[in-house]
Amino acid sequence: MRIVITIGGSILLKEYDNKKFEDYANVIRQINEQHDVFVVVGGGKPARDYIGVVRDMGESESICDEIGIQVTRVNARLLQLALKDISYPAIPVNFQQALEYSATGKIVIMGGTEPAHSTDAVGSILAEYVDADLVINATSVDGLYDKDPNKFDDAVKFDEVSADRLLEIVSTNETKAGTYEFIDKTAIDIIKRSAIKTVIVNGNNPDNVVVAISEPIGTLITSE
Repeated sequence: MRIVITIGGSILLKEYDNKKFEDYANVIRQINEQHDVFVVVGGGKPARDYIGVVRDMGESESICDEIGIQVTRVNARLLQLALKDISYPAIPVNFQQALEYSATGKIVIMGGTEPAHSTDAVGSILAEYVDADLVINATSVDGLYDKDPNKFDDAVKFDEVSADRLLEIVSTNETKAGTYEFIDKTAIDIIKRSAIKTVIVNGNNPDNVVVAISEPIGTLITSE
């Protein structure tokens, strides 16, 4: 099976140390024994901090995105270093490069690609481009809820949700650099048109990524 794993930068850099990078490297090595793996890494708080600085300078949202993309590539490089010689030793800047690098048999790690594309969008487009069977989105929540579970005790989690329903839910999200929540509209559109199986899991426990390959966990997004 060919799997694309997207990892939020806030997951990897929650404590600003090497532990989560090493933990995810171990999990990715395990998955790589039986599957082809691509990984997309987000920017997290460092990206948001830099974006805030650039925005205060009065620069456009595209420039803010550009700075955020650079941070995602630094994070990708850190995970690549944790994976050592089983990862390809360069960070692709587009999907064609990612596909070319994968021909070596090495794990490909990448960050962002271009303005207005979140980590989730990059992961979905990459999955479509390389004809992946599964996208696992490691984020900071257990899955999709009908309302914010941090604010409402009666929030109900969806075990499964259609792309159309998810589009309705996220339709009011902001589209500024670094501000989208959960999963963005571009990613959902790609999931819908390509019928890519996508699972949202809580990435604070890297083992959830392994579980998502073969067992129900988090929220499954369906194309219909």
